[in-house]
Amino acid sequence: MRHRHFFAAAPVNFGPKCGNQAFAVNVDRGRRMRRRDFMTLVSGTAATWPLMAHAQSDQMRRICVLMGMAESDPAQQSLISALSQGLKELGWQDGRNIRIGYRWGAGDAENIQIFARLFVEQQPDVIVANTTPVVAALKTQTSTIPIVFTQVSDPIGSRFVESLAHPGGNITGFINLEASIGAKLMELLKEVVPQTNRIAVMFNPQTSPDGGSYFLRPIEDAAPLMKVKTIAAPVHNPAEIEAAMTSLSQQPNAGLIVLPDIFITAHRQEIIALAAKYRLPTVYAYRLFPVSGGLMSYGTDLVDVFRRAASYVDRILKGEKPANLPVQGPVKYELVVNLRTAKAFGLEIPMAVQQRADEVIE
Repeated sequence: MRHRHFFAAAPVNFGPKCGNQAFAVNVDRGRRMRRRDFMTLVSGTAATWPLMAHAQSDQMRRICVLMGMAESDPAQQSLISALSQGLKELGWQDGRNIRIGYRWGAGDAENIQIFARLFVEQQPDVIVANTTPVVAALKTQTSTIPIVFTQVSDPIGSRFVESLAHPGGNITGFINLEASIGAKLMELLKEVVPQTNRIAVMFNPQTSPDGGSYFLRPIEDAAPLMKVKTIAAPVHNPAEIEAAMTSLSQQPNAGLIVLPDIFITAHRQEIIALAAKYRLPTVYAYRLFPVSGGLMSYGTDLVDVFRRAASYVDRILKGEKPANLPVQGPVKYELVVNLRTAKAFGLEIPMAVQQRADEVIE
């Protein structure tokens, strides 16, 4: 068991971008730009990309990385660092034999579509696509450029691949969570707060796999065995998040499962703050929630997923086809509990849970 103290991480400054430097538009920062001005800017700079690409050495390979979240999020920077380090260990170093460009969707579907189109126009050797909405956007733009995905839960249901063993197209990658994770989260919540008999399941139907039912079905199937009533809590905006959690807090012996998707992740601070306000026992699927003050999480180590993704980028750059690279499932899970939050909630984390935990935040 590892006990850690956490401090805010500084943003990482990355090297050269794909395309013109003037295209470095950070939609997630404090700047505000009208959509028309944004489109004018990206359209103008896109025209210069082929000239720059042509000027590059034949030995310089190009990788574009489209992230679903915001660049300013330190948790996202740790994922990018893992990918970069994985590539470096395989002999690929930015500025020496590869050029890596990063763009950040910041949870905005329209911006993701714009960046997807511009990346495809750039014609890189491979695109790393983070989250289901990003892969979906890229799939509408190309059927030939190799795509390696990360943080996608249901690539078959999303019609990204024909099968896990034989993807059959230009897309392959790494699953972040299996459908059964929802039931495991419910088990964990019941173990920590045994009296819980009513559990809401929060998700955004627009950004969660299969409209939320991919994770929700296993939870509902397991609920009778655990003597729990489940309540679907679909949310589309911060106001609905607050309304759902306020309503749940008024019910006795209630708990909350927060399912993973880019909308939920982008609004994690609001969710964590409301859970603290109402002392509502809540369990999450990603470590970044308890690190940010949430109660506990159980799910895939996303840093490990990104580090592993580097191996597929390497194999594609060396000539292998995505169609022949099987989709890989998660291999490294982590349980994280925040004892400070538990104390504030008036909860005692069972010693058995603490001993199983990969991280205990004190």
